[in-house]
Amino acid sequence: MRHVINRVKDYWHSDTSFITLLVMLIFMVFVMPILVDGGIVNVLFLNLLFLTLYFIGIFSSEDKWNIYVSSFLFIAHIILLLIRFDDTPNEFYLLERLVGLVNMSLFIFINVRLLFRNAERNVYRVIGAVNVYLLFALMGAFAFEILKIYSGKSIAGNIVLNNNDKDYASYVYYSLVSLTTVGYGDIYPDGMAARMLSVLLSAIGILYPAVVIARLVSQTIVEQKVK
Repeated sequence: MRHVINRVKDYWHSDTSFITLLVMLIFMVFVMPILVDGGIVNVLFLNLLFLTLYFIGIFSSEDKWNIYVSSFLFIAHIILLLIRFDDTPNEFYLLERLVGLVNMSLFIFINVRLLFRNAERNVYRVIGAVNVYLLFALMGAFAFEILKIYSGKSIAGNIVLNNNDKDYASYVYYSLVSLTTVGYGDIYPDGMAARMLSVLLSAIGILYPAVVIARLVSQTIVEQKVK
């Protein structure tokens, strides 16, 4: 058993794992919103995908404290999900989303550390940088949903929010739009907190590719020419 765990850890510490994570994130960011909005898949499947993502974070961690925190957040998320899907009157949806936001933030931190853990630069590291970009979109979706649950204001426009997991499609769409463009006008921020969050995502969407991804690409090209 220990041998299997070590092999799994070695894989998620390797650069090739960035490809696996990219496939998973592309599915979660671009395909799942369509499936959830169309009622093709159950929201339980969406939650299982997020749990899988957080579980990967445990094995991706190189620092023991990150492993402890990731494990604690993973267990907390499972407990909160069980409470919510067990038809009990106690529902901690806001707390569950807060745990998810912290877990996603930690997962981004872990992946950034993996990108720059040594001086090596290759195509896999560029893919890893793209993964972080998509993770920012998921984190933004959590943040917008938390604003809606807490204050009642988040995003508005040509959408109908149900205040449950089915809203994932709208939140991740707007988060990705804010990250990559200035928006299309069909959905807009409602309230100052949502406006500032939109601006923050736009700033990240501009600065991150210009500073991190561009640097990794240029360094990868230089190293390939040297070889």
